[in-house]
Amino acid sequence: MNVATTPHILVIDDDPGVRDLVTEYLGNNDMRVSAGMSGADMFRLFDSESIDLVLLDLKLPGEDGMQLARQLRERATVPIVLLTGRNEEADRVMGLELGADDYVTKPFSPRELLARVRAVLRRYQVQATLPERDNTRRAFRFSGWELNLRTRRLVSPQGESVELSNGEFSLLSALCRAPRRVLQRDQLLSMTRLHEAEVYDRTIDVQVRRLRLKIEADAAHPALILTERGAGYRFRACPSSAPKGGRSRREAEP
Repeated sequence: MNVATTPHILVIDDDPGVRDLVTEYLGNNDMRVSAGMSGADMFRLFDSESIDLVLLDLKLPGEDGMQLARQLRERATVPIVLLTGRNEEADRVMGLELGADDYVTKPFSPRELLARVRAVLRRYQVQATLPERDNTRRAFRFSGWELNLRTRRLVSPQGESVELSNGEFSLLSALCRAPRRVLQRDQLLSMTRLHEAEVYDRTIDVQVRRLRLKIEADAAHPALILTERGAGYRFRACPSSAPKGGRSRREAEP
């Protein structure tokens, strides 16, 4: 990331007024901005420039903003901030689950947009300086389950593959890294890449509920992910890990 010098922001929006506003305001606050109006513009500019963060409008005419976000996330770990309509809650949740880092609703305050962009860039900068301690692990094993960190694959005690969304994978891997500790929602938001605004402080609750349906024998009476009233959540299991260079028990399975 280029935040040590001048962050390079890519804004993709079909509204020239939005593009001009973002370009001028961020440019006046020590950021370099490139702009486009389509998915084709996004990938062309992303491939030809060194981009530190992408601002992506979910409602580009004739294009699937969710698909564009998914394709971008599959290609790179670049931060993504979504530009959405005020009443598009389902789209915001889906976008965050696909791997977006934050969102801003239209019409937005340029000051709020700047604050969110800076916050996401700071978070990525901090993550880039963290020690690579998790590189020593290939997988977590708990209660007969196995979570493969390389393939992002979850396998049940019966040997069945269980599909996880990006949000569910991030949450489960975070819980495995801090077993038997009470983790507050803001801690889990920081450990994962889920949205952290007040209006979405229950995003963690949604992810926990979905994850329980997949790994608990009885989601109504969870035995693995426990709710600590007024505090947060605690992962009751004590995962073991498969070391890097070792072999995950189920890694070779199709």
